[in-house]
Amino acid sequence: MAEKNLTAKDILQKEFSKAVRGYNSAEVDEYLDSIIRDYDSYQKDVAYLKNENERLIAKVDELSKQLAIAKKTVPTTPGNGVTNFDILKRLSNLEKHVFGSKIENTDNTFDYSKKTKF
Repeated sequence: MAEKNLTAKDILQKEFSKAVRGYNSAEVDEYLDSIIRDYDSYQKDVAYLKNENERLIAKVDELSKQLAIAKKTVPTTPGNGVTNFDILKRLSNLEKHVFGSKIENTDNTFDYSKKTKF
């Protein structure tokens, strides 16, 4: 960050030499007072933003640590190499085990020759 050469106090205490055809000292003083108010406002803004920046950096560090811990504690999913075919095969085996011979003896075809009411 660039170094500041002036403070509000420096601006306030600045004395200008008088010249025969110089500026109106009241106007210069009024303008410098305006500059001082702006300068003070900017210094307060910079201090606030520095504090906010430090707070946000600390928050990012905290969240990064939490994320690293969460990644370590999350169990690996068994689905990394599992395909839909594997899932369907397991489901089929489970159905055979649970329902047993009921599945093997059933004919899954529909007889369209019989009249049915819907």
